[in-house]
Amino acid sequence: MSIKDADGPAPRLPTLLEAVLSVGTDLELRATLQHIVDSAAELTGARYGALGVVDPERRRVTELFTAGLTEAERQRIGRLPDGRTGVIGALLQDPRPLRLDDLTTDPRSCGVPAGHPAMHSFLGVPIRVHTEVFGNLYLTEKRGGPFTEEDIALLRVLASQAGIAIGNARLYETARQRERWIEGAAAVTTALLTGEPAEDALMTVAERARLLADASAGVVLQPTAEGGMEIVAASTVDDPGDLIGTTIAPGSPVLTQLLGGEPVFVEDSATDPRMTTHVRSRFGPSMMLPLQSGGRLIGTLALPRRRGGAPYSAVDRLLASQFASQAALALVLADARNDRERLAVYEDRDRIARDLHDLVVQRLFATEMMLESTRRRAAESSEENALLGRAVDELDSTIQEVRTTIFALQQPPADAPASFRGRVLRETGGAAALLGFQPSVHFSGAVDTLIEPGDADGLLAALRGALAAAHRRPGVTAITVEVAMTPAGPRLTVADDARPPTTVNWP
Repeated sequence: MSIKDADGPAPRLPTLLEAVLSVGTDLELRATLQHIVDSAAELTGARYGALGVVDPERRRVTELFTAGLTEAERQRIGRLPDGRTGVIGALLQDPRPLRLDDLTTDPRSCGVPAGHPAMHSFLGVPIRVHTEVFGNLYLTEKRGGPFTEEDIALLRVLASQAGIAIGNARLYETARQRERWIEGAAAVTTALLTGEPAEDALMTVAERARLLADASAGVVLQPTAEGGMEIVAASTVDDPGDLIGTTIAPGSPVLTQLLGGEPVFVEDSATDPRMTTHVRSRFGPSMMLPLQSGGRLIGTLALPRRRGGAPYSAVDRLLASQFASQAALALVLADARNDRERLAVYEDRDRIARDLHDLVVQRLFATEMMLESTRRRAAESSEENALLGRAVDELDSTIQEVRTTIFALQQPPADAPASFRGRVLRETGGAAALLGFQPSVHFSGAVDTLIEPGDADGLLAALRGALAAAHRRPGVTAITVEVAMTPAGPRLTVADDARPPTTVNWP
């Protein structure tokens, strides 16, 4: 049988050759698919055409590229068929060419969306990429009569060449996708190794992964002391405030896999019984990937898409899992780097504190002793005696302040102080930013070991109030804070140099 044109006796071979050549001219997958369905409709004289992309894992159509439908007609149709029922579903179950003269009389014809144009003649042909069915071509309403065996032959040739073009486009798309994920992982590693705080590092991982996966949100969960998992970092296009702090309770079905370091892939977060958090209703397909390195589980990276979003493909899952592994390694390295830097700071502070104690304090103390001895020998002169007494007092005050500085140097620079002395110094240090100068602090007695928790809280509250009141008074240029442990209990004295001076005592 010769290849004739649908509307006349002219050969259709040039049209077929042009269609075959044109479908392989674009490496963009979506552009290639649209070109295929347009060429198929033109070649066979069909009024309407569609190319349904088949998900081999779920056995359903995930995308439809159409020809012959205006945007207004597509809006009237609404959600296009997914291939679970009807003639489209029949081609999924039996991927062989299917030709029908009148679609409306076939018992398999069902599930046509309301608002779809009337269809009678029908022709469907599978598109194979190697041995895998990538999708199906659907053509309806042939101009001039029903579809013929000649149309089937033309469409099979076009589908065969389309399979090659789709294979090349998929390889190109996968290569580009893999390149983006590799670049993203490298960017995360670079950012984490520049010394970001732990919270910023987790946020960097969540945000970069969300963008790469085209997800609605990117969240990082970490194990809790109770055995659950809590969202500690979240990146979304909207306000992620209600996500932070969301906890997967111990005993949740999905938790065993996550704590065991296994990835979890969810088709629809809103309906999957394994998902138990209150935020699941807004999300659809989701990946939950372990962040682990060297057998150590740091947390979980979750990448949910919006309700009704496209499901993740096998390539998406593979690349995201590789990204999670790389990000986990970068987090471990960044944590180790921060530990080394913190240790170097501690060692440097210890050295400074040791030098202050061994050199400065000892010399000041020796000078104080010499002045005290001189003051006693100069007892006959009351004026000189008073001057030496003030010098001795100043040296004693300086020694106390140096010792306080030594203690402050021994506190972790970024951690909340655990001792009572450290809490007092933190309060005065914070007030210094408002006052414009550092209050002088003196300790007397074993305040760290003898003070009760209730007394400590009360003293710190009184200290904060006294410092705030001093900040409001004009003319204050110096404040002295004295904390003493007396037989009657702890005592606080806060004095300033205002006119007149103000002294606050507690209790």
